[in-house]
Amino acid sequence: MAARKKIAGIAAAIVLAMTLSACVSGNDGANPAKPQIGEKVKLRMMWWGAQSRHEVTLKALEAYSKANPHVTFEPEYSGMDGYLDKLSTQAAAHNAPDIFQIDPSWVADWASRNQLADLTEAIDLTDIDSKLTSISLIDNKLYGVPLGSVAHGMIYNKAAMEKLGIAFPSMGWTWDDFFQFAIEAKIKLAGNQYVSKDYAGDYFAYSAYQYANGKGQLVTDDGKFNIDKDLFLDWANRWQLLRESGAVPPADVNASDKEFDPSADLLVKGAILLRLAFNASYGGWDSMNPGAYALVTMPRSAEAGGWLKPSLFFGISPFSDNVEEAKKFVDWFINSEEAGEILGTTRGVPVNTKVATAIEASFSDADRAGMELYHATQQNGQQWSPGPSGWTNWVDKDWALVRDELSFGKKTPEQAYEALRKTAKEYE
Repeated sequence: MAARKKIAGIAAAIVLAMTLSACVSGNDGANPAKPQIGEKVKLRMMWWGAQSRHEVTLKALEAYSKANPHVTFEPEYSGMDGYLDKLSTQAAAHNAPDIFQIDPSWVADWASRNQLADLTEAIDLTDIDSKLTSISLIDNKLYGVPLGSVAHGMIYNKAAMEKLGIAFPSMGWTWDDFFQFAIEAKIKLAGNQYVSKDYAGDYFAYSAYQYANGKGQLVTDDGKFNIDKDLFLDWANRWQLLRESGAVPPADVNASDKEFDPSADLLVKGAILLRLAFNASYGGWDSMNPGAYALVTMPRSAEAGGWLKPSLFFGISPFSDNVEEAKKFVDWFINSEEAGEILGTTRGVPVNTKVATAIEASFSDADRAGMELYHATQQNGQQWSPGPSGWTNWVDKDWALVRDELSFGKKTPEQAYEALRKTAKEYE
């Protein structure tokens, strides 16, 4: 059962820009005249996220500099859009930030291209679950540090639903419940309001559906295409019915969505009632419409649909002039109770178990809402896996194309399945 419950989750933002750095073979481009520990240094640090994550991260940097006056920071932060392209381009030129945030699914590719420093002897992992570090432990060397653990579920607009007299979804609801909810809720919405984004061709949404129905991951651990055809057609046809009923947005509206952008996020704009979410992201939405939202588990079937996974990692550039100081900071970031109190759950449940226990009493209401989803998913959620290497472009490019073609009506469900099956042969 455990083997079937591994998820080949790969962030939809991944692109093959990493190939730009394939020619890198070592630290040949690094500046040999590196500062020594204790000398004044400025650390460039880059991450993505919602405004709430930006704010607390900046506070953490300020606290570290106060305790270590010789260290200052040059922060670079943004939303997810364009983040990987920018970071990959910098890395290819040996000009990546000293410290940068990466998705768990990227670690193996970056390590194989010598774009991550070896952190094996630098980070104290005593109070960190080894399951979280296994992804970044390659050939017995640690190439990334996990920052937290998150649960995958959904966020919904409880304020709008209460006003409209729509019953809230409940923890442990099923996919049948979800599709029935979408049909019934649409009746109470205005013409320009919808129940959910159109997730017919969404890799992560369908992953949850297939796992919930006991059919395993979409790509096996040994790199084989594993989409269950009948189940995929059932899924796509159910979304087609929602599209025809107006329960999901038209294709152009659906494509306009930008997560956490106040002017383009369909949930924040009030255009939809719910969307996929990680518990750690709740604070980002709550900060834009305080008290309006709530979290619920990913719908299930025979098995759970949601999963737990390491949220994000920090990597350090091997071409940095300040590798040792960067290592000291990262160790503080994950192991310091001071950092934990500042950061809360903006990158998930703190990865250090002692820190997580120590700060739980001080959690904000947003943190507590996220923890409720985390604990509900923890009971029987799927075990996440980054999946086999070499499939990132299939997920990012080929699935994205099928997603848009389904939404715009350019492919039938049968044609979409065949397109995925055909393109998968290029990666097997």
